[in-house]
Amino acid sequence: MIHARGLTRNFKVKRETIQAVRGLDIDVEAGHLVAFLGPNGAGKSTCLRMLTTLLPPTSGTATVAGRDIAGDPRGVRARIGYVGQRSGAGENFRVVDELVNQGANYGLTRAEARRRAAEVLETLGLAPLARRKPSTLSGGQRRRLDIGLGLVHRPPLLFLDEPTTGLDPHSRVGVWKHILRLREYYGTTLFLTTHYLEEADTMAERVVIIDGGRTIADGTADRLKGDLAGDRVAVAPHDPVDAPAVADTAARMFGAHQVDVEAGGTVRVRVHRAAAAVPELLRALEAAGVKTATAETSRPTLDDVFLTLTGRSLDEAEGGTTAQSGEGAAAEQEGER
Repeated sequence: MIHARGLTRNFKVKRETIQAVRGLDIDVEAGHLVAFLGPNGAGKSTCLRMLTTLLPPTSGTATVAGRDIAGDPRGVRARIGYVGQRSGAGENFRVVDELVNQGANYGLTRAEARRRAAEVLETLGLAPLARRKPSTLSGGQRRRLDIGLGLVHRPPLLFLDEPTTGLDPHSRVGVWKHILRLREYYGTTLFLTTHYLEEADTMAERVVIIDGGRTIADGTADRLKGDLAGDRVAVAPHDPVDAPAVADTAARMFGAHQVDVEAGGTVRVRVHRAAAAVPELLRALEAAGVKTATAETSRPTLDDVFLTLTGRSLDEAEGGTTAQSGEGAAAEQEGER
């Protein structure tokens, strides 16, 4: 569905050239749900705007849904849906009319547009709201309508730019329920950005992490967490004075760079597989005459993966630099034009 090689995008901000995207390579297979992650200013939205033909790339090539983004942008747009961060619905027409008009914009006959609108309303749980105006809907209902606008022409590929940002937890769950239902019903390929790492962790089959305009990780969430972050083991000795002995034993087994000692005597160790490592570590401590009070394990998060790769968490990186903020503003202005 997506095949991109060497995509770059530069902006001019106050006579300074900002490299928003630097040589993006990405492939997305049909039917997959791919989460595209990164802090503010990392280049996520710029990438989406290039792939959806809203921005021309400075260099590089890409085919989307079988059409070249530079040579056949109309062909790309006819075969994709795009749900941006802002609501795509107007305020003066009824929900059902918004969907019918959107279908007509994609070349459907009025009869087919009405049929597709009714289908989308039912699938997204919006049928009872069909005759209301979008201005009267809740945030979660409006986002479902936005998704419906992106799907009414039944595209094989749907781009979702932060579809649940700003929604309360209940609304987020509702939107995701409908997204997954749509995928099951239509077989749609989904490519989304999100600031909610737990969404990417639990929903996406594949995670691509971008930072500074470059891809820094690509794989399943479990593989990235296991290979790049590792499980965590926290061992508290019965006597805090034995913490150095615990740390020394763990360092010999797993490497000194994987071991941290906290002020209270708890020793934290990063391991590849905690289920296998904990019994081995406890046996070694027992052989060394060290009694343990507790041993706890925890799974890493995608934020741990980002921390391992960049030395900072995604939350810390969210502010972005001044230059990165300029990139975002320039991308938004050009996208709107």
